[in-house]
Amino acid sequence: MTQSLATAMAAAGNPVQMLRNSKIGMYVYPVVAPEFSNWRVEQEAWRKSAVLFDQSHHMDEVIVEGPQATEFLSHHGINSFANFELNRAKHFVPVTPNGHVIGDHIIFREREDKYILVGRAPTSNWLMFCAAYGKWNVRLRYDPRSPSRPEGERVLREHYRFQIQGPDAPKIFEKMNGGPIPDIKFFHVDWINIGSKRVQALRHGMSGAPGLEIWGPYKDKDYIHSTILQAARDAGVNLVQCGSRAYSTNTLESGWIPSPLPGIYTGDGMLADYRDWLGADSYEAAGAIGGSYVSDNIEDYYVNAFELGYGFYIGWKKQDFIGKAALTALKDAPTNRKKVTFEWNREDVLKVIASAFEQGTPYKWIDFPQPNYASSSADMVMQGDKMVGMSMFNGYSYNERCLLSLGVVEQSVQVGDVLTLKWGEPETTGKTSTEVHKQAEIRVRVAETPYAAEARENYADSWRTKGS
Repeated sequence: MTQSLATAMAAAGNPVQMLRNSKIGMYVYPVVAPEFSNWRVEQEAWRKSAVLFDQSHHMDEVIVEGPQATEFLSHHGINSFANFELNRAKHFVPVTPNGHVIGDHIIFREREDKYILVGRAPTSNWLMFCAAYGKWNVRLRYDPRSPSRPEGERVLREHYRFQIQGPDAPKIFEKMNGGPIPDIKFFHVDWINIGSKRVQALRHGMSGAPGLEIWGPYKDKDYIHSTILQAARDAGVNLVQCGSRAYSTNTLESGWIPSPLPGIYTGDGMLADYRDWLGADSYEAAGAIGGSYVSDNIEDYYVNAFELGYGFYIGWKKQDFIGKAALTALKDAPTNRKKVTFEWNREDVLKVIASAFEQGTPYKWIDFPQPNYASSSADMVMQGDKMVGMSMFNGYSYNERCLLSLGVVEQSVQVGDVLTLKWGEPETTGKTSTEVHKQAEIRVRVAETPYAAEARENYADSWRTKGS
């Protein structure tokens, strides 16, 4: 029998136990050096000067084209496509028929019948299944993310992808373009020059600072990279290359939760067929859940579009899309949680770190700058004896001088409330990314999202603030 997610779940007996005991290890951002200078300076650069992110390797890319490309994507995402013109981008979110978020991608419209989607595996896998499951006149070309551990083997991609951002970034853009660049609106695309190459540029910024994301054929990567660095030198700008350690923390300041558990482990019909289609080596089967929250019901780890702040751009006027009925029922549900930032208490964090210098069983190690040790995190957030939220992505910000995490809480929780986060796992699991440890209680203050003022101002008209 072909090994699939369904057979892996059956062998484990419970999907929670399967994922909590995954032996895949730490989630890796591949190929790019961990640090070019050091992660503190690299984090600081997107706030004080300019930073260069190499995004060429850690994301899947799916190219969707054909006469029904628009109808296919509109049916399988919650977004409205009514104003999706050429040279635009959107934050594309698919949900299950039950309304649970599967993942997200950034989607670019290159032609009337061609789109490029970039992001993590759950959305890519879902779209490839949907194309095979339905009767759509579309073609999909899949370029998976680079291997987590390439072991020295050559890595090739369809496209390179760089992002330059920070207060001094405009000086670099003008220098490498040979003059002022077009006034590109947020999440719009235009063409600019980089040396002798004409490239597409998206107005974007992962950490909330002003910036552009550029991409093109992978064979041009070295030329583009060297031209950017030279333009920065010529402009007198301290452009700091960002390694994979600092890169994964940029979202903490800007408020995007990058790795919700895909809500595909339960449900009949299409979802059952999907679990049969997914391989036992897929992200969904091999990924790990880490954290203090342990439930026998995998659905307790799911989130819906409203909880992540995506509700305001649901295309309600579309005749139909997967999950529409479920989202309609969930729209004003009092059980919906809301996205927040948790600011970890300094003294409690130091207590946890200090335990590693004492005899006996320490608290769970807090790695810097990124203490996430699983594909998806779920730490309990308590108000007294009641669980009122879940911390889902955490890390240290050198810019803010504190540990932050992103998650969801009940509607009654307010900014400024001090809650308790349970850090560390209550049981011994098979995860290779955990050591023997005991649990700690860490006070967390509920803060605004996005946490950084720079991000709140730059993303004032987006889901990052409207959803909070």
